Amino acid sequence: MSTVQQPDPRDRPARLTVGVVGAGRVGPALAASLQLAGHRPVAVSGVSDASRRRAALLLPDVPLVRPAEVLERSDLVLLTVPDDVLPGLVEGLAETGAVRPGQLLVHTSGRYGTRVLDPALRAGALPLALHPAMTFTGTPVDVQRLAGCSFGVTAPEELRLAAEALVIEMAGEPEWIAEESRPLYHAALALGANHLVTLVAQSMELLRAAGVEAPDRMLGPLLGAALDNALRSGDAALTGPVARGDAGTVAAHVSELRRHAPQAVDGYLAMARATADRALAHGLLKPELAEDLLGVLSGETPGTHGGTEGDAG
Repeated sequence: MSTVQQPDPRDRPARLTVGVVGAGRVGPALAASLQLAGHRPVAVSGVSDASRRRAALLLPDVPLVRPAEVLERSDLVLLTVPDDVLPGLVEGLAETGAVRPGQLLVHTSGRYGTRVLDPALRAGALPLALHPAMTFTGTPVDVQRLAGCSFGVTAPEELRLAAEALVIEMAGEPEWIAEESRPLYHAALALGANHLVTLVAQSMELLRAAGVEAPDRMLGPLLGAALDNALRSGDAALTGPVARGDAGTVAAHVSELRRHAPQAVDGYLAMARATADRALAHGLLKPELAEDLLGVLSGETPGTHGGTEGDAG
């Protein structure tokens, strides 16, 4: 182990005063992470009681002030508001003269690049889009989760080094996303992360209905292994009755879901069709079995097309 003493972050040059506009789950966590790197949070704005509690928990002793005052006090401003609110907020801040020339203005929206900050750019601000690819809880654990977290970064060429430095100081990994690719990038993350929560929650509900006392304990190892396999192998990790072409099993699933959880049927069918398409395209699902399977997913009775039996297991 090295015995070389690490420098105190406070001794590093170019430390910035940091402000947060929008004390949701993301902003206070990022500001707290920047504080660990030696920057100094000086102001935060938040309206709801939950926002104020998060700010007090993650940024104790940092005053709660109006958004315009956050900008007045800060060299680096984190705009951490919902996507649909961001354009209007930026326009309003620019129109009221709150934006200072040379001020770093950073938003954390996955949807937008830096173009949404154009009104502030015309006022002299330095625009950055830094989106952490992470789900947040609004608690101190979020700061720890930023270690190794990828950030979708969009920045003008002359600010790339500054953007990269900020992400690295938060222990993250910068991933450069072109302005025009931001909506697709964000859709990909939502498809994986947001829909995963829905799928897992539905699965736990069905297991409880089937009499399983600890569905979380049952699913944990299974889903962990499935996620690991998918990240390592992509479509080659597909398993289960759809990938095998077990039309009879899939028909039984649909029948049971219609009886016990009709609200889950549409999601099951949609994901099963998508799985079948990918398994067929990658040679995992035999074409002679796919016809019966796709028929079941369209509401037909198994065996209508005279398919052969799939592998056991």
